[in-house]
Amino acid sequence: MKRIFLLISILWLGFLQSCKEDLAEPVVNFKTSDFNADVAIEWFNLERTLVKSTPGFSPPVAARSYAYASLALYESVVPGIRDMRSYSGLISGYTNQNIKTELGKDYNWELVANACLANMMRSLFKTTSTANLDLINQLEQKYLLQSISKDSATIQRSVQFGIKVAEIIYAYAKTDNKEEAYLSNFPDYSIPTGPDKWEPTSPTNPKPLQPYWGEVRPFLIANSANELIQKYPPLPFSTDTKSLFYLQALEVYVYSLNLDVESSRIAKFWSDDPGLTGTPPGHSMSIAGIVLNKEQADLAKAAEVFSKTGLAVHDAFVSCWKSKYYYNLLRPISYIKKYIDPNFTTLLPTPPFPEHTSGHSVQTAAAMAVLESYFGANYSFTDNTHESRTDIDGSPRFFSSFKACANEAAISRLYGGIHYRHAIERGIEQGTIIGNNIADIYLKK
Repeated sequence: MKRIFLLISILWLGFLQSCKEDLAEPVVNFKTSDFNADVAIEWFNLERTLVKSTPGFSPPVAARSYAYASLALYESVVPGIRDMRSYSGLISGYTNQNIKTELGKDYNWELVANACLANMMRSLFKTTSTANLDLINQLEQKYLLQSISKDSATIQRSVQFGIKVAEIIYAYAKTDNKEEAYLSNFPDYSIPTGPDKWEPTSPTNPKPLQPYWGEVRPFLIANSANELIQKYPPLPFSTDTKSLFYLQALEVYVYSLNLDVESSRIAKFWSDDPGLTGTPPGHSMSIAGIVLNKEQADLAKAAEVFSKTGLAVHDAFVSCWKSKYYYNLLRPISYIKKYIDPNFTTLLPTPPFPEHTSGHSVQTAAAMAVLESYFGANYSFTDNTHESRTDIDGSPRFFSSFKACANEAAISRLYGGIHYRHAIERGIEQGTIIGNNIADIYLKK
């Protein structure tokens, strides 16, 4: 009889406990890897639209916005990646102990990422149009409405956590003193003079763009160290027709006069001019998204890959701009008009800043080095970044490797008449070092 009573008591207690659990908040224990990469890919695609259509987002400024948005994404979802750690203490000036989840509480990491990126976009693009703000709101609502989490407490907790992380990362971003860099792309600057020095290439742009960007805080100090800048100097300036400097200018001239259809297409495909595209760093972020989509990556993988790609393009622009204003070398169009052909014209307009090193080369090589570290040296992919454009032939381009992609992006500037080969090749080397440094940041616990 006692045994029967005990059994009944146990069953009754179990029933009461199950009732309590039904009334309590369900515990699902989501992991970041339970969600696919779509939320991250869509937000960075939207960021390219915001960069394109918000005044002042020149390539260096755009690279900064991609970097801090991608860092925020990673920091918002890393608590749900059990074998990965925060960037805290691993990058310049970022030591943060405030990004903590509630112990024993569940989080929908897709909603965390969604809320975080929505708020980062509003903070980074304060001066964007009402139409763009509507796009931000629409994408944010899309993921809220399709959420697999139906528990209101989990949804609210997830959204609030994403907002909190966005606020923390944006506060960190502001400490680089470039919060409103989009308002001052052409500050006062005393242009050095001399036969080898940069001079304006267009009367509409008499000032050089972001002459002090080389002083911006990098994520890794080594990426803008003087030793790196001085490792890749330009060729010695000369007007002697037998000198290497003259011959490299002559190469630009000959290419410009004899461009075939394919070279012209390559030059335009990679130009990524501000106001028409998400700028060159946006192209790199697009390729990261293309590869993640091809791999059907989960959100954990996407957050890690996007974060390192973003950090790489940011540091690439800091380092490259430090080189540009350290050497202040004149552009091919200026040299050729003076010493080879006064009527020389180029396929693409020359942007308003010094020559050496090539920004396309440095940033693309840096981004591709990061992607190679994740997907391998022989990874092939198709870049369809510009397939919807009608102003150029934006047909998708196939690449057998990330290096092949970086090399094409770099050489496109020779085809466009923008850079000497030496600035292109040294830029690839400089960018590869930067990308490898970022790739080597150890995020495993």
